Formats: sequence, structure tokens, C-alpha cells
Amino acid sequence: MLKFNIETIRAIKPCYDPTKYLSEDWSGTAIDLLDVTAIPFQDRLWVLMRTDFVSEKLMRLFAVWSARQVQHLMKDLRSLAALDVAEKFATGAASPEELAAARDAAWDAARDAAWDAGRDAAWDAARAAAWAAGRDAGRDAAWDAARAAAWAAARDAARAAQNKKLREMIIAGIETGDTK
Repeated sequence: MLKFNIETIRAIKPCYDPTKYLSEDWSGTAIDLLDVTAIPFQDRLWVLMRTDFVSEKLMRLFAVWSARQVQHLMKDLRSLAALDVAEKFATGAASPEELAAARDAAWDAARDAAWDAGRDAAWDAARAAAWAAGRDAGRDAAWDAARAAAWAAARDAARAAQNKKLREMIIAGIETGDTK
């Protein structure tokens, strides 16, 4: 497996100095970097999701896996079909033209959803304003704190799942010779 070091990370121009988290003489593999929990997960992911460190196939399959974690929220079949085509493309079972057509259809679905969401948001905002006028500040603060804690817990769980899955995919890629 490809080993890299601080200079390799600096070369991709992160928005921070990697020695904030790693020693100047650090070197390791993608798996080693995933193990550095002092680095925020989104920063580890930002470093690793490059063809310098993992294969394009692995990146695409990881992206599809990540999207499938929330596919129950996708109501438009064009979005679901795009996931299927992206996965097929990663394994060589779909052409670049099929991928481009699926991408275009998914963008159309996203635009349609955004239009619908904008219209619905206006009604929701009016309803929320009317509801908020009748609530008391203490209850609002408690609700906001509970919601923030729930979101933080959900975010942390999702990041842990992504870290675990990416590790599994990298190891599987090493075993099959399909990684860097």
C-alpha cells in the first residue's frame, strides 16, 4: 500500500498545517491516517479522497455507499437510478455516456426537489412563525439544545460508520490489488 508523509499532505494544500495533528516525521498509509483520531474525520476524508491515495473506483464506490445511507430520503427514482449507474460505472458495467445521462437526470431531480422544497419552505416558515409566537422561550431553548445534541450524535455516528466502511473498502482493495 502506498505510504505518504507530511510533505505529501502539504502538497495537496490543506487549509491547515498537518503538523497540527501529526509529527513532522510522520509517514503512513491511508489506514494509518484513518487511525489518527486527533484529526477531524472530515479532514482525514479530504486527504484520502484523492486518486493519489486511493483508486478512483474505491472513491466512487465509497461515495455510492455514503449516498445509499440516506437513499430512503430520495423520493425521485432518477436519483436512485443514478446511484445504480455510478456503482455499475465503478465496476466497469456502465459506460461514461450512461454515467453522464444518469448524472444529468439526477441533477434534474435535484432541481425539481429544490423547487418543491422552496415552495414548501415558505409555508413551513409561516407556520413556524405562528407557532413560535405562542411558545415560551425556556421551552424553545430546551428544544434547541436537545435538537443540537441529537444532530451531533447523529453526525458522530455517521462519521464513525464512514470511517469503518472506508477502512473496510481500503483493506478489501489491498487484498484484491485494487488500490494504491
